[in-house]
Order: sequence, then structure tokens, then C-alpha cells
Amino acid sequence: MNRYEVIIFWSQADSVFIAEIPELSGCLAHGTTQDEALHEVNIVAKQWLELAKEKGWEIPEPKGRLLFA
Repeated sequence: MNRYEVIIFWSQADSVFIAEIPELSGCLAHGTTQDEALHEVNIVAKQWLELAKEKGWEIPEPKGRLLFA
């Protein structure tokens, strides 16, 4: 669906997988499986991008793999 990096991790506190797209501020979703979390975050990303276009917000270019320390 998108070319942005997606990070998926297990949340022990919530007992779910969390999928996040760091380049799209606040764009995250959860699911009981990694596949479900990925599916849900793709839906959220589509909505995020549609809203950004509607509001005239800057949409970051996908940078590919991000490195975190």
C-alpha cells in the first residue's frame, strides 16, 4: 500500500502487536497478530494521507529503512 517503513512490535502491556509508521506522525494501529496489525496500519496510513492532502499538510517523502539508535 505504501512505501513507508513499518515497525511492528509486541506490546506486553496491551497484549497486542503494534504497527507504526514513524514518518507519518501518530500513524499506528494494533492487532492480535503481526499480519492484522500490518493490515490495520495500512488502513490508517491511507486515511492519514487522505486527510493530509485535504488539509494541505506537508506529506513526507518515504525515506525507506530508517535507522534508530
